[in-house]
Amino acid sequence: MKLTLPPQLDSTREVIDDDSRRIIIIGANGSGKTRFTERLVEETGMSMPVFRISALNALYRADSTDTLEGSVDVLYEAATERSPFMRSDHHTQFERVMALLLLDEVLHLLLHKHSGGRMEPTCLDRVISAWQEVFPDSRILRESGRLLFSRKEDDSAYSQMRLSDGEKAVLYTFGAAVLAPEDAVMFVDSPGMFLHPSVMGMIWDKVESLRPECTWVYTTHDVEFMTSRVRPDVIWVRGYDAEAQRWDYAVLPAGTPLDDEIYTTIVGARKPVLFIEGDGTHSIDAKLYPLVFTNYTVRSLGSCNKVIEATRTFNDLNSFHHLDSHGIVDRDRRDAHEVAYLRKKRIFVPDVAEIENILMLEDVVRAVARHFHRNDDRVFDRVRKSVINMFRGELKQQALMHTRHRVKRMVEYRIDGRFPSIDKLEQHMADLVNALRPRDIYNGLVRDFRGYAEGGDYQSILRVYNQKSMVGQSNVAELCGLKNHDAYVAAIIEILKEDSPEADSIRRAVTRCFGITDDEASAKLSENSISEID
Repeated sequence: MKLTLPPQLDSTREVIDDDSRRIIIIGANGSGKTRFTERLVEETGMSMPVFRISALNALYRADSTDTLEGSVDVLYEAATERSPFMRSDHHTQFERVMALLLLDEVLHLLLHKHSGGRMEPTCLDRVISAWQEVFPDSRILRESGRLLFSRKEDDSAYSQMRLSDGEKAVLYTFGAAVLAPEDAVMFVDSPGMFLHPSVMGMIWDKVESLRPECTWVYTTHDVEFMTSRVRPDVIWVRGYDAEAQRWDYAVLPAGTPLDDEIYTTIVGARKPVLFIEGDGTHSIDAKLYPLVFTNYTVRSLGSCNKVIEATRTFNDLNSFHHLDSHGIVDRDRRDAHEVAYLRKKRIFVPDVAEIENILMLEDVVRAVARHFHRNDDRVFDRVRKSVINMFRGELKQQALMHTRHRVKRMVEYRIDGRFPSIDKLEQHMADLVNALRPRDIYNGLVRDFRGYAEGGDYQSILRVYNQKSMVGQSNVAELCGLKNHDAYVAAIIEILKEDSPEADSIRRAVTRCFGITDDEASAKLSENSISEID
Protein backbone atom coordinates (compact mmCIF):
# COMPACT_ATOMS: atom_id res chain seq x y z
CA MET A 1 0.00 0.00 0.00
CA LYS A 2 1.34 3.40 -0.98
CA LEU A 3 -0.31 6.74 -0.20
CA THR A 4 0.98 10.13 -1.32
CA LEU A 5 -0.03 12.76 1.22
CA PRO A 6 -1.20 16.32 0.47
CA PRO A 7 1.41 19.08 -0.01
CA GLN A 8 3.32 20.48 2.94
CA LEU A 9 3.98 24.18 3.44
CA ASP A 10 7.10 23.92 1.29
CA SER A 11 5.13 22.03 -1.45
CA THR A 12 6.88 18.72 -0.77
CA ARG A 13 4.81 15.59 -0.15
CA GLU A 14 5.34 12.74 2.27
CA VAL A 15 4.67 9.18 1.09
CA ILE A 16 3.49 6.34 3.33
CA ASP A 17 4.62 3.04 1.89
CA ASP A 18 4.43 0.06 4.25
CA ASP A 19 2.24 -2.89 5.18
CA SER A 20 0.72 -1.61 8.43
CA ARG A 21 -2.63 -0.81 6.76
CA ARG A 22 -3.46 1.46 9.70
CA ILE A 23 -3.05 5.21 9.41
CA ILE A 24 -4.24 7.78 11.92
CA ILE A 25 -4.65 11.45 11.06
CA ILE A 26 -4.66 13.39 14.30
CA GLY A 27 -4.59 17.04 15.23
CA ALA A 28 -6.07 19.60 17.56
CA ASN A 29 -9.43 21.19 16.77
CA GLY A 30 -8.95 23.81 14.06
CA SER A 31 -5.65 22.38 12.84
CA GLY A 32 -6.99 21.54 9.37
CA LYS A 33 -7.07 17.74 9.70
CA THR A 34 -10.58 17.44 8.18
CA ARG A 35 -9.52 19.40 5.05
CA PHE A 36 -6.34 17.32 4.97
CA THR A 37 -8.42 14.13 4.94
CA GLU A 38 -10.76 15.45 2.24
CA ARG A 39 -7.78 16.25 0.04
CA LEU A 40 -6.31 12.80 0.67
CA VAL A 41 -9.65 11.14 -0.21
CA GLU A 42 -9.88 13.14 -3.43
CA GLU A 43 -6.35 12.34 -4.61
CA THR A 44 -6.33 8.70 -3.46
CA GLY A 45 -9.62 8.08 -5.25
CA MET A 46 -7.96 8.84 -8.57
CA SER A 47 -5.91 5.64 -8.44
CA MET A 48 -7.68 3.21 -6.09
CA PRO A 49 -11.11 2.60 -4.51
CA VAL A 50 -11.91 4.72 -1.46
CA PHE A 51 -14.79 4.47 1.00
CA ARG A 52 -16.03 6.80 3.75
CA ILE A 53 -17.39 5.72 7.14
CA SER A 54 -18.85 8.34 9.51
CA ALA A 55 -21.25 7.28 12.26
CA LEU A 56 -22.19 10.89 12.97
CA ASN A 57 -23.18 11.61 9.38
CA ALA A 58 -24.82 8.20 9.02
CA LEU A 59 -27.12 8.63 11.99
CA TYR A 60 -28.03 12.30 11.76
CA ARG A 61 -27.08 14.07 8.52
CA ALA A 62 -29.30 13.65 5.47
CA ASP A 63 -28.64 16.95 3.67
CA SER A 64 -25.76 15.67 1.52
CA THR A 65 -24.95 12.61 -0.56
CA ASP A 66 -21.65 10.78 -0.74
CA THR A 67 -20.91 10.70 -4.48
CA LEU A 68 -17.79 8.52 -4.28
CA GLU A 69 -18.00 5.47 -6.53
CA GLY A 70 -19.01 2.48 -4.40
CA SER A 71 -20.23 4.61 -1.46
CA VAL A 72 -23.30 3.67 0.57
CA ASP A 73 -25.35 6.42 -1.10
CA VAL A 74 -24.30 5.44 -4.62
CA LEU A 75 -24.97 1.74 -3.91
CA TYR A 76 -28.39 2.58 -2.47
CA GLU A 77 -29.46 4.79 -5.37
CA ALA A 78 -28.37 2.12 -7.87
CA ALA A 79 -30.30 -0.53 -5.93
CA THR A 80 -33.51 1.51 -5.86
CA GLU A 81 -33.34 1.88 -9.64
CA ARG A 82 -32.84 -1.78 -10.48
CA SER A 83 -34.56 -3.69 -7.67
CA PRO A 84 -38.31 -3.90 -7.00
CA PHE A 85 -37.55 -4.96 -3.43
CA MET A 86 -35.85 -1.68 -2.44
CA ARG A 87 -37.75 1.22 -0.89
CA SER A 88 -36.58 4.65 -1.99
CA ASP A 89 -37.55 6.64 1.12
CA HIS A 90 -34.57 5.85 3.35
CA HIS A 91 -32.73 9.09 4.03
CA THR A 92 -29.89 8.41 6.46
CA GLN A 93 -26.91 6.21 5.67
CA PHE A 94 -27.77 4.06 8.68
CA GLU A 95 -31.15 3.19 7.17
CA ARG A 96 -29.63 2.73 3.73
CA VAL A 97 -26.98 0.31 5.00
CA MET A 98 -29.68 -1.78 6.70
CA ALA A 99 -31.74 -1.79 3.50
CA LEU A 100 -28.74 -2.84 1.38
CA LEU A 101 -27.93 -5.69 3.76
CA LEU A 102 -31.50 -6.98 3.59
CA LEU A 103 -31.52 -6.66 -0.20
CA ASP A 104 -28.30 -8.66 -0.39
CA GLU A 105 -29.97 -11.31 1.77
CA VAL A 106 -32.99 -11.53 -0.53
CA LEU A 107 -30.86 -11.75 -3.66
CA HIS A 108 -28.77 -14.54 -2.17
CA LEU A 109 -31.91 -16.48 -1.23
CA LEU A 110 -33.29 -16.13 -4.75
CA LEU A 111 -29.96 -17.16 -6.28
CA HIS A 112 -29.78 -20.20 -4.00
CA LYS A 113 -33.37 -21.19 -4.82
CA HIS A 114 -32.68 -21.15 -8.55
CA SER A 115 -29.18 -22.64 -8.50
CA GLY A 116 -29.63 -25.12 -5.68
CA GLY A 117 -25.95 -24.75 -4.82
CA ARG A 118 -24.34 -24.30 -1.43
CA MET A 119 -25.22 -20.89 0.00
CA GLU A 120 -22.24 -18.80 1.12
CA PRO A 121 -22.58 -16.48 4.14
CA THR A 122 -24.27 -13.22 3.17
CA CYS A 123 -23.17 -9.74 4.14
CA LEU A 124 -25.92 -9.77 6.77
CA ASP A 125 -24.65 -13.08 8.15
CA ARG A 126 -21.24 -11.54 8.65
CA VAL A 127 -22.71 -8.46 10.33
CA ILE A 128 -24.88 -10.54 12.68
CA SER A 129 -21.92 -12.73 13.62
CA ALA A 130 -19.77 -9.68 14.41
CA TRP A 131 -22.65 -8.05 16.31
CA GLN A 132 -23.16 -11.04 18.58
CA GLU A 133 -19.45 -11.24 19.34
CA VAL A 134 -19.52 -7.64 20.52
CA PHE A 135 -22.96 -7.86 22.19
CA PRO A 136 -23.27 -11.50 23.32
CA ASP A 137 -26.49 -10.75 25.25
CA SER A 138 -28.22 -9.31 22.18
CA ARG A 139 -29.96 -11.34 19.45
CA ILE A 140 -30.82 -10.29 15.89
CA LEU A 141 -33.89 -11.89 14.30
CA ARG A 142 -34.88 -11.86 10.62
CA GLU A 143 -38.61 -11.41 10.23
CA SER A 144 -40.60 -10.57 7.07
CA GLY A 145 -37.83 -8.62 5.40
CA ARG A 146 -36.77 -6.67 8.49
CA LEU A 147 -34.46 -7.02 11.47
CA LEU A 148 -35.62 -7.25 15.08
CA PHE A 149 -33.48 -7.09 18.19
CA SER A 150 -33.97 -8.58 21.63
CA ARG A 151 -32.13 -9.28 24.85
CA LYS A 152 -31.56 -12.79 26.13
CA GLU A 153 -33.40 -12.03 29.35
CA ASP A 154 -36.29 -10.35 27.53
CA ASP A 155 -38.53 -12.00 24.90
CA SER A 156 -39.84 -8.69 23.54
CA ALA A 157 -38.36 -7.65 20.18
CA TYR A 158 -37.84 -4.17 18.84
CA SER A 159 -36.73 -2.55 15.59
CA GLN A 160 -33.30 -1.16 14.77
CA MET A 161 -34.61 2.37 15.27
CA ARG A 162 -34.94 1.72 19.03
CA LEU A 163 -31.27 0.88 19.42
CA SER A 164 -29.07 3.31 21.32
CA ASP A 165 -26.84 5.66 19.32
CA GLY A 166 -23.84 3.55 20.28
CA GLU A 167 -25.52 0.35 19.08
CA LYS A 168 -26.62 2.03 15.86
CA ALA A 169 -23.05 3.26 15.28
CA VAL A 170 -21.67 -0.28 15.66
CA LEU A 171 -24.35 -1.82 13.43
CA TYR A 172 -23.84 0.84 10.75
CA THR A 173 -20.05 0.46 10.84
CA PHE A 174 -20.18 -3.33 10.51
CA GLY A 175 -22.64 -3.03 7.64
CA ALA A 176 -20.74 -0.29 5.81
CA ALA A 177 -17.49 -2.24 6.16
CA VAL A 178 -18.83 -5.39 4.49
CA LEU A 179 -20.47 -3.36 1.69
CA ALA A 180 -17.29 -1.44 0.79
CA PRO A 181 -15.37 -2.19 -2.44
CA GLU A 182 -12.56 -4.74 -2.39
CA ASP A 183 -9.08 -3.47 -1.48
CA ALA A 184 -10.52 -0.07 -0.61
CA VAL A 185 -8.87 2.64 1.42
CA MET A 186 -11.40 3.08 4.24
CA PHE A 187 -11.56 6.66 5.54
CA VAL A 188 -13.15 6.73 8.99
CA ASP A 189 -14.20 10.02 10.56
CA SER A 190 -14.24 10.26 14.40
CA PRO A 191 -14.06 6.50 15.07
CA GLY A 192 -14.71 6.99 18.79
CA MET A 193 -18.06 8.72 18.19
CA PHE A 194 -20.88 7.20 20.33
CA LEU A 195 -18.62 4.38 21.58
CA HIS A 196 -17.66 3.76 25.20
CA PRO A 197 -13.86 3.77 25.65
CA SER A 198 -13.96 0.33 27.30
CA VAL A 199 -15.24 -1.36 24.10
CA MET A 200 -13.96 1.02 21.42
CA GLY A 201 -10.72 -0.85 20.73
CA MET A 202 -12.43 -4.23 20.59
CA ILE A 203 -15.09 -2.96 18.18
CA TRP A 204 -12.58 -1.50 15.73
CA ASP A 205 -10.47 -4.64 15.93
CA LYS A 206 -13.58 -6.52 14.80
CA VAL A 207 -14.38 -4.02 12.05
CA GLU A 208 -10.85 -4.29 10.64
CA SER A 209 -11.05 -8.09 10.76
CA LEU A 210 -14.14 -7.97 8.51
CA ARG A 211 -12.00 -6.39 5.76
CA PRO A 212 -8.37 -7.39 6.36
CA GLU A 213 -7.38 -6.55 2.77
CA CYS A 214 -8.39 -2.89 3.17
CA THR A 215 -6.30 0.01 4.41
CA TRP A 216 -7.82 1.94 7.32
CA VAL A 217 -7.33 5.69 7.62
CA TYR A 218 -8.79 7.24 10.77
CA THR A 219 -9.27 10.97 11.36
CA THR A 220 -9.58 11.82 15.04
CA HIS A 221 -8.48 13.96 17.94
CA ASP A 222 -9.17 11.09 20.36
CA VAL A 223 -5.82 10.00 21.76
CA GLU A 224 -7.38 7.04 23.59
CA PHE A 225 -8.58 5.62 20.26
CA MET A 226 -5.19 6.18 18.68
CA THR A 227 -3.37 4.23 21.38
CA SER A 228 -5.81 1.33 20.88
CA ARG A 229 -4.49 0.68 17.34
CA VAL A 230 -1.51 -1.62 16.85
CA ARG A 231 1.50 0.00 15.14
CA PRO A 232 -0.33 2.69 13.15
CA ASP A 233 1.38 5.29 11.00
CA VAL A 234 0.46 8.60 12.61
CA ILE A 235 0.06 11.83 10.64
CA TRP A 236 0.07 14.82 12.95
CA VAL A 237 -1.62 17.82 11.27
CA ARG A 238 -0.38 20.97 13.00
CA GLY A 239 -1.79 23.72 10.82
CA TYR A 240 -3.25 24.75 7.47
CA ASP A 241 -2.54 27.53 4.99
CA ALA A 242 -5.99 27.97 3.45
CA GLU A 243 -4.86 30.35 0.71
CA ALA A 244 -2.09 28.06 -0.55
CA GLN A 245 -3.99 24.88 0.36
CA ARG A 246 -0.94 23.41 2.05
CA TRP A 247 -0.51 21.82 5.44
CA ASP A 248 1.99 21.81 8.27
CA TYR A 249 2.17 18.12 9.18
CA ALA A 250 4.59 15.39 10.19
CA VAL A 251 4.55 11.60 9.92
CA LEU A 252 5.40 9.54 12.98
CA PRO A 253 6.67 6.06 11.99
CA ALA A 254 4.68 3.00 12.98
CA GLY A 255 5.61 1.47 16.30
CA THR A 256 7.02 4.60 17.94
CA PRO A 257 6.50 3.98 21.69
CA LEU A 258 4.51 6.87 23.14
CA ASP A 259 1.88 6.88 25.84
CA ASP A 260 -1.37 8.84 25.54
CA GLU A 261 -0.12 11.72 27.69
CA ILE A 262 2.77 12.42 25.34
CA TYR A 263 0.50 12.12 22.31
CA THR A 264 -1.95 14.52 23.93
CA THR A 265 0.81 17.02 24.57
CA ILE A 266 2.21 16.75 21.05
CA VAL A 267 -1.16 17.14 19.40
CA GLY A 268 -2.35 20.01 21.57
CA ALA A 269 0.89 21.93 21.83
CA ARG A 270 1.27 25.20 19.95
CA LYS A 271 4.19 26.36 22.08
CA PRO A 272 7.28 24.75 23.61
CA VAL A 273 6.44 22.21 26.29
CA LEU A 274 7.29 22.20 29.97
CA PHE A 275 6.56 18.95 31.85
CA ILE A 276 6.00 19.33 35.59
CA GLU A 277 5.07 17.24 38.59
CA GLY A 278 1.64 17.29 40.22
CA ASP A 279 -1.89 16.35 39.22
CA GLY A 280 -2.66 19.30 36.95
CA THR A 281 -5.66 20.45 38.98
CA HIS A 282 -4.88 20.82 42.65
CA SER A 283 -1.09 20.92 42.80
CA ILE A 284 0.78 24.15 43.41
CA ASP A 285 3.07 23.33 40.47
CA ALA A 286 0.18 23.39 38.01
CA LYS A 287 -1.07 26.73 39.34
CA LEU A 288 2.30 28.47 39.62
CA TYR A 289 4.45 27.46 36.65
CA PRO A 290 2.05 28.41 33.80
CA LEU A 291 2.02 31.95 35.20
CA VAL A 292 5.82 32.09 35.39
CA PHE A 293 6.73 30.32 32.14
CA THR A 294 4.01 32.02 30.14
CA ASN A 295 5.26 31.13 26.67
CA TYR A 296 5.27 27.40 27.38
CA THR A 297 2.60 24.73 27.23
CA VAL A 298 2.81 23.42 30.80
CA ARG A 299 1.68 19.83 31.31
CA SER A 300 1.42 18.01 34.64
CA LEU A 301 2.47 14.37 34.62
CA GLY A 302 2.35 13.37 38.29
CA SER A 303 5.62 11.82 39.43
CA CYS A 304 9.15 13.08 38.85
CA ASN A 305 10.02 9.84 37.02
CA LYS A 306 7.25 10.49 34.49
CA VAL A 307 8.51 14.05 33.98
CA ILE A 308 12.05 12.81 33.33
CA GLU A 309 10.91 10.06 30.94
CA ALA A 310 8.47 12.32 29.09
CA THR A 311 11.12 15.00 28.57
CA ARG A 312 13.54 12.43 27.21
CA THR A 313 10.93 10.91 24.88
CA PHE A 314 9.68 14.30 23.69
CA ASN A 315 13.18 15.49 22.84
CA ASP A 316 13.97 12.21 21.07
CA LEU A 317 11.04 13.06 18.76
CA ASN A 318 12.13 16.62 18.08
CA SER A 319 12.38 15.96 14.35
CA PHE A 320 8.69 15.05 14.44
CA HIS A 321 7.21 17.98 16.35
CA HIS A 322 9.97 20.65 16.25
CA LEU A 323 9.06 21.87 19.72
CA ASP A 324 11.47 22.73 22.50
CA SER A 325 10.75 20.87 25.74
CA HIS A 326 12.02 20.80 29.29
CA GLY A 327 10.97 19.33 32.59
CA ILE A 328 10.84 20.61 36.13
CA VAL A 329 11.23 18.35 39.16
CA ASP A 330 11.63 19.17 42.84
CA ARG A 331 15.16 19.15 44.17
CA ASP A 332 14.14 17.09 47.21
CA ARG A 333 17.36 15.63 48.64
CA ARG A 334 19.38 15.43 45.44
CA ASP A 335 23.01 16.43 45.70
CA ALA A 336 24.91 18.67 43.29
CA HIS A 337 25.97 15.76 41.05
CA GLU A 338 22.38 14.55 40.61
CA VAL A 339 21.19 18.07 39.87
CA ALA A 340 23.92 18.57 37.27
CA TYR A 341 23.03 15.27 35.60
CA LEU A 342 19.34 16.20 35.36
CA ARG A 343 20.10 19.64 33.96
CA LYS A 344 22.12 18.03 31.17
CA LYS A 345 18.95 16.07 30.36
CA ARG A 346 16.99 19.33 30.04
CA ILE A 347 15.36 18.86 33.45
CA PHE A 348 15.23 22.02 35.54
CA VAL A 349 15.85 21.59 39.26
CA PRO A 350 15.20 24.58 41.52
CA ASP A 351 17.66 25.76 44.15
CA VAL A 352 15.13 24.89 46.85
CA ALA A 353 14.04 21.50 48.15
CA GLU A 354 10.43 21.49 46.89
CA ILE A 355 7.65 23.60 45.40
CA GLU A 356 6.45 24.87 48.81
CA ASN A 357 9.89 26.36 49.43
CA ILE A 358 9.56 28.48 46.29
CA LEU A 359 6.63 30.20 48.00
CA MET A 360 9.00 31.03 50.87
CA LEU A 361 11.71 32.71 48.77
CA GLU A 362 12.64 36.07 50.22
CA ASP A 363 11.47 38.12 47.23
CA VAL A 364 8.20 36.19 47.04
CA VAL A 365 7.44 36.81 50.71
CA ARG A 366 8.33 40.49 50.36
CA ALA A 367 6.18 40.89 47.22
CA VAL A 368 3.10 39.41 48.93
CA ALA A 369 3.66 41.57 52.00
CA ARG A 370 3.90 44.74 49.90
CA HIS A 371 0.81 43.77 47.90
CA PHE A 372 -1.20 43.70 51.12
CA HIS A 373 0.40 46.90 52.42
CA ARG A 374 2.53 45.26 55.08
CA ASN A 375 6.09 46.24 56.02
CA ASP A 376 8.06 43.71 53.99
CA ASP A 377 11.23 44.09 56.11
CA ARG A 378 9.34 43.27 59.27
CA VAL A 379 7.38 40.41 57.67
CA PHE A 380 10.39 38.72 56.12
CA ASP A 381 12.51 39.09 59.25
CA ARG A 382 9.89 37.24 61.32
CA VAL A 383 9.38 34.56 58.61
CA ARG A 384 13.14 34.06 58.36
CA LYS A 385 13.55 33.59 62.11
CA SER A 386 10.58 31.20 62.22
CA VAL A 387 11.92 29.00 59.42
CA ILE A 388 15.43 28.91 60.94
CA ASN A 389 14.02 27.86 64.31
CA MET A 390 11.89 25.16 62.66
CA PHE A 391 14.91 23.86 60.81
CA ARG A 392 17.09 23.90 63.94
CA GLY A 393 14.52 21.74 65.73
CA GLU A 394 14.49 19.15 62.91
CA LEU A 395 18.14 19.41 61.96
CA LYS A 396 19.22 15.86 62.82
CA GLN A 397 16.07 14.34 61.34
CA GLN A 398 16.66 16.24 58.09
CA ALA A 399 20.32 15.15 58.04
CA LEU A 400 19.25 11.53 58.50
CA MET A 401 16.79 11.72 55.59
CA HIS A 402 19.45 13.24 53.35
CA THR A 403 21.87 10.49 54.42
CA ARG A 404 19.33 7.78 53.57
CA HIS A 405 18.84 9.30 50.12
CA ARG A 406 22.57 9.49 49.39
CA VAL A 407 23.24 5.96 50.64
CA LYS A 408 20.37 4.62 48.56
CA ARG A 409 21.77 6.25 45.43
CA MET A 410 25.27 5.01 46.15
CA VAL A 411 24.06 1.46 46.77
CA GLU A 412 22.10 1.45 43.52
CA TYR A 413 25.18 2.64 41.68
CA ARG A 414 27.62 0.24 43.34
CA ILE A 415 25.58 -2.97 42.93
CA ASP A 416 24.69 -2.16 39.33
CA GLY A 417 27.88 -3.78 38.16
CA ARG A 418 29.19 -7.03 36.73
CA PHE A 419 30.32 -9.75 39.11
CA PRO A 420 31.93 -12.99 37.91
CA SER A 421 30.42 -15.06 40.74
CA ILE A 422 28.02 -14.97 43.68
CA ASP A 423 31.04 -14.99 46.01
CA LYS A 424 32.28 -11.75 44.51
CA LEU A 425 28.83 -10.18 44.85
CA GLU A 426 28.56 -11.25 48.49
CA GLN A 427 32.04 -9.90 49.22
CA HIS A 428 31.11 -6.62 47.54
CA MET A 429 27.88 -6.36 49.56
CA ALA A 430 29.70 -7.14 52.82
CA ASP A 431 32.11 -4.27 52.18
CA LEU A 432 29.36 -1.77 51.36
CA VAL A 433 28.88 -0.34 54.86
CA ASN A 434 32.57 0.39 55.21
CA ALA A 435 32.74 1.75 51.69
CA LEU A 436 29.68 3.97 52.01
CA ARG A 437 30.44 5.26 55.53
CA PRO A 438 26.89 6.48 56.25
CA ARG A 439 27.82 7.85 59.68
CA ASP A 440 30.48 10.07 58.14
CA ILE A 441 27.93 11.35 55.62
CA TYR A 442 25.45 12.00 58.42
CA ASN A 443 27.97 13.79 60.65
CA GLY A 444 29.08 15.97 57.73
CA LEU A 445 25.49 16.92 56.95
CA VAL A 446 24.77 17.73 60.60
CA ARG A 447 27.78 20.07 60.62
CA ASP A 448 26.64 21.75 57.39
CA PHE A 449 23.05 22.09 58.53
CA ARG A 450 24.07 23.43 61.95
CA GLY A 451 26.23 25.99 60.17
CA TYR A 452 23.21 27.10 58.08
CA ALA A 453 21.10 27.55 61.21
CA GLU A 454 23.75 29.32 63.30
CA GLY A 455 24.78 31.55 60.41
CA GLY A 456 21.19 32.45 59.49
CA ASP A 457 21.73 31.12 55.94
CA TYR A 458 18.06 31.23 54.92
CA GLN A 459 18.62 30.35 51.24
CA SER A 460 20.72 27.27 52.05
CA ILE A 461 18.05 26.11 54.47
CA LEU A 462 15.40 26.38 51.75
CA ARG A 463 17.66 24.29 49.51
CA VAL A 464 17.86 21.33 51.92
CA TYR A 465 14.76 21.62 54.14
CA ASN A 466 11.95 19.26 53.06
CA GLN A 467 8.96 20.32 55.12
CA LYS A 468 5.63 20.71 53.33
CA SER A 469 4.05 22.41 56.35
CA MET A 470 6.64 25.21 56.25
CA VAL A 471 4.20 27.78 54.87
CA GLY A 472 1.65 27.11 57.59
CA GLN A 473 4.06 26.80 60.52
CA SER A 474 6.01 29.91 59.61
CA ASN A 475 2.88 32.12 59.93
CA VAL A 476 3.80 33.86 56.68
CA ALA A 477 0.13 34.06 55.67
CA GLU A 478 -0.97 35.75 58.90
CA LEU A 479 1.99 38.12 58.81
CA CYS A 480 0.89 39.20 55.30
CA GLY A 481 -2.66 39.75 56.50
CA LEU A 482 -4.07 36.53 55.08
CA LYS A 483 -6.16 33.84 56.73
CA ASN A 484 -4.14 30.68 56.15
CA HIS A 485 -1.80 28.67 53.90
CA ASP A 486 -4.38 28.31 51.12
CA ALA A 487 -5.06 32.04 51.10
CA TYR A 488 -1.33 32.74 50.83
CA VAL A 489 -0.94 30.40 47.85
CA ALA A 490 -4.04 31.90 46.21
CA ALA A 491 -2.65 35.40 46.74
CA ILE A 492 0.58 34.53 44.91
CA ILE A 493 -1.40 33.10 42.00
CA GLU A 494 -3.65 36.16 41.79
CA ILE A 495 -0.69 38.55 41.94
CA LEU A 496 0.99 36.69 39.05
CA LYS A 497 -2.14 37.22 36.94
CA GLU A 498 -1.70 40.98 37.27
CA ASP A 499 0.65 43.36 35.50
CA SER A 500 2.36 44.80 38.57
CA PRO A 501 5.81 45.27 40.13
CA GLU A 502 4.98 42.55 42.67
CA ALA A 503 4.16 40.08 39.88
CA ASP A 504 7.46 40.89 38.17
CA SER A 505 9.30 40.45 41.46
CA ILE A 506 7.75 37.00 42.08
CA ARG A 507 8.42 35.87 38.54
CA ARG A 508 12.06 36.97 38.70
CA ALA A 509 12.49 35.23 42.06
CA VAL A 510 11.19 31.95 40.66
CA THR A 511 13.24 32.04 37.46
CA ARG A 512 16.34 33.02 39.47
CA CYS A 513 15.67 29.95 41.61
CA PHE A 514 16.27 27.87 38.46
CA GLY A 515 19.63 29.52 37.82
CA ILE A 516 18.38 32.32 35.54
CA THR A 517 19.97 35.32 37.15
CA ASP A 518 19.51 38.40 34.95
CA ASP A 519 16.82 40.23 32.97
CA GLU A 520 18.30 39.22 29.64
CA ALA A 521 18.06 35.54 30.53
CA SER A 522 14.50 36.02 31.73
CA ALA A 523 13.61 37.68 28.45
CA LYS A 524 15.09 34.76 26.51
CA LEU A 525 13.06 32.38 28.64
CA SER A 526 9.86 34.18 27.76
CA GLU A 527 10.86 34.05 24.10
CA ASN A 528 11.05 30.27 24.05
CA SER A 529 14.69 29.51 24.75
CA ILE A 530 15.27 27.83 28.08
CA SER A 531 17.74 25.65 26.22
CA GLU A 532 19.92 28.69 25.52
CA ILE A 533 20.29 29.30 29.25
CA ASP A 534 21.17 25.75 30.33
